[in-house]
This record gives sequence, structure tokens and C-alpha cells, in this order.
Amino acid sequence: MISISISRTAENVAWIIAIIYATIPTYWMAVHPFARFWQSRRGKVMPFLGLIWLALWILAGFATAPYRHDRLWPAWSWIAWVILFLLGARLYRQLGHFDRAKLLGQAEVRPDEHEQKLVTTGLHGLVRHPIYLGHWLMLTGWTIGAGTVALVALWCFAVVTGVFLILFEDRELEERFGEEYRAYKQRVPAVLPFHRRGAETLRT
Repeated sequence: MISISISRTAENVAWIIAIIYATIPTYWMAVHPFARFWQSRRGKVMPFLGLIWLALWILAGFATAPYRHDRLWPAWSWIAWVILFLLGARLYRQLGHFDRAKLLGQAEVRPDEHEQKLVTTGLHGLVRHPIYLGHWLMLTGWTIGAGTVALVALWCFAVVTGVFLILFEDRELEERFGEEYRAYKQRVPAVLPFHRRGAETLRT
């Protein structure tokens, strides 16, 4: 009984964390394609965007709650979670310049208040969107570890919406940085270091 209780608790924790990670692309799709709209608004935009993200958490939670304990593979998969978690944590640590403002999209919503700088060195020299790679590693780790129907569904949702997010974000960054970003996009893949064409392949 104790082992079952621990397993259920771990699955619940994984489910809650997965909801947050899985809705990141959808949240950002409310920011990047409409960056100019948000920039034209007066008042505090970030709390409103925060409510959008909260609503996404609630919707994702309601949709997947019945399946959060339906396992698809055994518990030994938590070993894989440890590996992916450590990889994701190391990647986050190397992204020291990626602060809270950039994470929440304040640089896009309030460009006058935040430095507009295209970073192409370090991890950004390997992939254009290393923070999304970190998110994907974390979500994949939790999904493999928990192995539940709910997390697999959230993982699939995050991947599909993530593809569209990259397309939208690349378009917005091209408008913001022009030829500098187009040249950067040509030589550096989107998320996977070994996928040299990156998001361009998604358009074909």
C-alpha cells in the first residue's frame, strides 16, 4: 500500500509539472504572433497573459486528469527521468542570460523596457531555441518517468504546438532583427543540434 501511495504521488507531481511544460508553446503562441498588438496596449499586459496561461493549465488539467494514473510502462523508467532531468537542468544552468523577463515574454511585449539583442553564441550557436530544448528534455523525462496516458498526451500536445510556435517565433524574430536573423536561421538548426535545416524543413 505504501509503495502504491508513493507511486500515485509521483504520478501526480509529474502530471502537474507536465501541464506547466506542455502549455508553454501555447502560451508563447499568444505572445509572438501578436507581439505588435500587445505592444500597442496600454496598462499591464503581463497579468492578462498570465491569466491566459493559468486558463491553459486548467484546461489541460481537466482534459488529462482521468488518465494521470493509467500507466503504459513500468516504474523502472524513472531511471531515464533522472538522466533527462540532469541534462535539462545543465542546459538551463548554461543559459544564465535567460532571465524571467525573457521567459515570460516581457522583451516582446515591452521592447522599450528591455534590450533587444540577438544572441548567437554559446548554446545559441548550436540551436536557435535552446530554452525550448531544455523544456522538451524536462517534459520528456517526466513523461518517460511517469509513463502515464496523461503525460504522453501532454507530451504529444507540446510537440505539435511547439512546431507551430517555432514557425511563429522565427517569423516574429525575422521582423525584429531582419537579415541578421535570416542569416542566423540559415546556419543554425531550430531545436535539435543534429538537424541542420531546423524549422525550414517544417515548411516543406
